[in-house]
Amino acid sequence: MMSTITVIGPGAIGGLVAAWLCQDSEHEIILAARTPFESLRLETPDGPLQAHPRVITSPTEARPSEWVLLATKAYDSEPASAWFPGSMTDGSRVAVLQNGVDHVERISEWVPSDRILPVIVDCPTERRAPGRIRQRGPVSMRVPRCGLAAGFVRLFDRTPIDCRQADDFATAAWRKLCINAAGAVNALTLEPAGVAHDSEAARLMRLIVEEAAAVGRAEGANLADDIADEVVAIYREQPPDAVNSLHADRLTGGPTEIDLRNGIVVQRGAAHGIPTPCNDMAVALLKVKRVLATG
Repeated sequence: MMSTITVIGPGAIGGLVAAWLCQDSEHEIILAARTPFESLRLETPDGPLQAHPRVITSPTEARPSEWVLLATKAYDSEPASAWFPGSMTDGSRVAVLQNGVDHVERISEWVPSDRILPVIVDCPTERRAPGRIRQRGPVSMRVPRCGLAAGFVRLFDRTPIDCRQADDFATAAWRKLCINAAGAVNALTLEPAGVAHDSEAARLMRLIVEEAAAVGRAEGANLADDIADEVVAIYREQPPDAVNSLHADRLTGGPTEIDLRNGIVVQRGAAHGIPTPCNDMAVALLKVKRVLATG
């Protein structure tokens, strides 16, 4: 039976997921975008992939869908919520493919909590232009073990995306947050992943990650003692010119997800009485940069 899936946000993650889902004839893919484009072209490590989802640019064009995949940046959640009424019925479910560790709380203003599925996405990918995405490596997605999870995982059965339920979702979410938090060094220096080979940059990444990991453990995550070294190694293994989303947003001069990455480390750290001076400084400096760029 064909399922209708609405993907809100054709950026790096949304465009990639929509392109792969379009390869399965069992799905009808609707892509909710700000500006129209004719097709998706995904450059994968194995070659280009073409897809032709139905692209809509107004919430009035939305159709009821079994699944709504929210793949905008976290700071665009409120404007993206305009797509929910036309895309959802009583049986619809919302999968939140965003950064952070507070997916359900973030979206429950517009969708009942028991219909929201948080998703941790791990994939080096970049949006080059509307409808043009570059996938640099394999894609994995992790969801908590819950009533919504099995149906979501099945959506990707015929794709190479490694989507599965995590036995310990809190650990998966905080591990990803540790990786993302280190990206503040890239955003501050305006240097891509290759900066991790610089000893001083790597030292700052480790300090940021160590603080994030301490907070994550207080939140119940089981994070290894050497996670800071692991995160630096991850950055060093990336192509030297790879640009993370925080860095990319800084380059455009637009808003960033700093509050939901390093900022939440500071916030949750304060609640647990854990000092987070490096993350606090990263948040402050990136906010200053934002003010100077737009003021």
